[in-house]
Amino acid sequence: MNYLSVLPSLTPAVLPYQGLSRVPRIGILSTYSPTRCGLATFSAALSEGLRANAARVDVVRIADGSPSDDDGVVAELTNGVPASVTAALDHLNRCDVVIVQHEYGIYGGADGDEIVEIVRGLRAPSIVVAHTVLKVPTPQQRWVTETIAAEVDQIVVMTAAARNRLCDGYDVDRRKVTTIQHGATLSTNVQVKRSGRPTLLTWGLLGPGKGIERVIDVMGSLSQLPGRPRYLVAGRTHPKVLASDGDAYLDSLRERANSCGVADSVSFDPTYRDATALAAMVQSAAAVVLPYDSTDQVTSGVLVDAIANGRPTVATAFPHAVELLGDGTGIVVAHDDTEGLRSALHAILTQPRLAGSMAARARLLAPTMAWPVVAKEYLLLAQRLRANRSALV
Repeated sequence: MNYLSVLPSLTPAVLPYQGLSRVPRIGILSTYSPTRCGLATFSAALSEGLRANAARVDVVRIADGSPSDDDGVVAELTNGVPASVTAALDHLNRCDVVIVQHEYGIYGGADGDEIVEIVRGLRAPSIVVAHTVLKVPTPQQRWVTETIAAEVDQIVVMTAAARNRLCDGYDVDRRKVTTIQHGATLSTNVQVKRSGRPTLLTWGLLGPGKGIERVIDVMGSLSQLPGRPRYLVAGRTHPKVLASDGDAYLDSLRERANSCGVADSVSFDPTYRDATALAAMVQSAAAVVLPYDSTDQVTSGVLVDAIANGRPTVATAFPHAVELLGDGTGIVVAHDDTEGLRSALHAILTQPRLAGSMAARARLLAPTMAWPVVAKEYLLLAQRLRANRSALV
């Protein structure tokens, strides 16, 4: 008897390691808790999604001076220490498949080129997740990306824009490139508390390039609307920015709000929130604003979380925003169009039907972004790589 016929809720897609390993063992190399950065958050959520799909996950964490007490962390990689690289590889090569998170700034060496030695030492099938694909890389950045791509079995990008940029702008084997969207944590039964004033929200680790100045500059006219909308900036200074410049960027934003006469309509909240508290904050907002300076950003976890929480979103025209919001889920404005930004926020705040339509579109997309759904795609990719490797043995 075909056992799948008596288990209608199961399909081969959710049993990816049938015939290969009862419990797949996935190694992840990344920053990780207690490090506070987007990559660490991504890897923790992916790990939980993989475990929800019955995988075992071993994390090799990139050390930052604060040890982790997470049970899933089996080792730490200290940049610039050869013995640490050897130990990390020993743990990773015990896994069925290894997923390497890549950003230039998290590994040692020029543009993080120490990652090359690591991927060359992997014996298990390997996947690199490219969180950044630069449109105009330096020669060193290009060499790092192309060398990694040549060494690993598969490269995952999270948007069509990233795939096109990688395949067209770099010397990579496009057959190795797979698109798996960024996941999101879907929070249910969140208690949403809305204040009397409609809230425009930007959140995340803060530093130059977030474009928060743009929103502060238009709050003078928006705060005169009925209900006196306010702008909430939630988050702390990014640890790397804090180490080099302290809170200078945050201080400059406060000064800007004062000089623009909108200090009573702009507030800053450095509170660290867990997933449930963050979802409550996001869902309480009238709209999320992503006013980033970058025209290069092909992946934004904040953008995905805004959509997953069903919020109307206004963003500058970075590639991921153009891709996700272009169907009416949000509004995209040019980076240098202050009036366009003001007009977009004004429309959401004063046109309930428009805001409701955007929120409804976002809620339709949300289930496809759930981390267990996204993690299943990683497991299916791992199945294929493991099967291919087994066929060659």
